[in-house]
Amino acid sequence: MTAAGSPGERRLYRVCEAMYLLSMSRSVIYEQIRSGRLRSVTQGRTRLIPASAISDYVALLEQEARAS
Repeated sequence: MTAAGSPGERRLYRVCEAMYLLSMSRSVIYEQIRSGRLRSVTQGRTRLIPASAISDYVALLEQEARAS
């Protein structure tokens, strides 16, 4: 993948979309954002989750699962 990504490739997800992708509730998503485990950005008043942050978060969960 290039730095700009492919045309049409989703780069940012709304919290409700991240909830679906990660199978987590809204409150858990915001808890992970507050704790710094899931990165997010804001555009105006909208909080968005970068696709790379979702991938990084899944990798973190896999790493923690291997460690335990």
